[in-house]
Amino acid sequence: MLRYSLILSSSLFVVACAGTPQLSVAPDLALPDTYVSAPETAGPQEPDWVSALGDAALPGLIATAMESNPNLAAARANADAARASARAGQAARFPSLDFGTTATTRPAGEVYTAGLEVSWQADVWGRISSLARASALSAEAAEADYAGAELSIAASVASTWFLLTEARLQRELAERDVATRQRQLEIVDRRFVRGVVRSSDVRTARSALASSQATLAIRERTERQTARALQTLLGGYPDGAVAGADVLPSLNALPSPGTPEMLINRRPDVLAAEFRLAAAGFSASAARKALYPSLSLSGSYGGQTGDLSDLFSPSTLVESLTASIAAPIFRAGALRAERDRTAAVARAQASNYVNTSLTALREVENALTADSLLEARVAALETARAEAEAALELVERQYASGVGTIFELIDAQTRLTQAESQLISARRERIDNRIALHLAIAGPFGSSAAASPSQE
Repeated sequence: MLRYSLILSSSLFVVACAGTPQLSVAPDLALPDTYVSAPETAGPQEPDWVSALGDAALPGLIATAMESNPNLAAARANADAARASARAGQAARFPSLDFGTTATTRPAGEVYTAGLEVSWQADVWGRISSLARASALSAEAAEADYAGAELSIAASVASTWFLLTEARLQRELAERDVATRQRQLEIVDRRFVRGVVRSSDVRTARSALASSQATLAIRERTERQTARALQTLLGGYPDGAVAGADVLPSLNALPSPGTPEMLINRRPDVLAAEFRLAAAGFSASAARKALYPSLSLSGSYGGQTGDLSDLFSPSTLVESLTASIAAPIFRAGALRAERDRTAAVARAQASNYVNTSLTALREVENALTADSLLEARVAALETARAEAEAALELVERQYASGVGTIFELIDAQTRLTQAESQLISARRERIDNRIALHLAIAGPFGSSAAASPSQE
């Protein structure tokens, strides 16, 4: 009988192995030695990009977010849950031991039963090990997600902080503009009383003042909303009471972005995609191995008696050991469907890995290109602001002497205000792009980096 069982098992094994597809592996990416958009001269790599931005308040804000941000806490909990699942997957490789006891009432009297039961499924084909490794890799992916969440929250806090600083500077600029328009209106009023200008000049100056006051209201609203966004990131009540810095920091030279290969080996979302690809491969392997015969061992040791005091007496104890070989014959195609599903998931994860890697490389190239262009934009706007300031001084003297018109005065003031506003936005945008670069290259700021499965 044993001979026929072995023949049947061998036949089923051959059938199960027929047509088994190859496991998906991480595709090789053709990477250049350096980024195409990297400047020829760049500063050293930043060991801590948060401190390198030159804002004294920013490190403390990010530290608060690391402790209190709810999204980051959720990512940590997800990683812990994945670790627990991985431990549960490892436990399936070991025997299980259970103790049970029952008391049954029968016409002849009470019957008591107690015993130990041991069961173990031999990992003949490595199916259980494959499932355990898939679970462990999924846990590594969750840890990489957490590292990515840390980096993303740090970048979001930094971006929102400088956005709040810009909002404060824009609001202060609007306040100065309102004050200037008020002084201009007072001058026009005095000239109108003396009969030097017409009433239309007064109305034009009043209109300009009202427009500036409307802009100030928008600036105040933006500042409050941005403050609340920052407080939400910090895990605090969004009362809008926090204030931005009084100046935007000046940036140092563009730091070295490293190489594309370094990016692929350390960026958290790329690592998570690689971990998930490897996990999908092991899951597909386990699904194929589920078509093979399985070997299980079970044993029991216990007794049954009508006298509770004799339950553990040597005379009532019985032991047994059972070994069984089971092979799937008919499951209505469920096992093969699961095999095909997991193989398709592995192929999808391979495509996702490529897409994630290419997206990461694109983000770095975009940030590198934008840095020099934004620097040139800031320089041009500084020139525009200086020229607009000089033009306003000239028009003010001309209007005071009766040569210039109210429209020239209002236009000159508007041009200066717009130039200053655009310059503030451009400086903040360049800082934001620098943050985006550090986020894209997964720059260090005190957070632990995940490890690549290929490196492990």
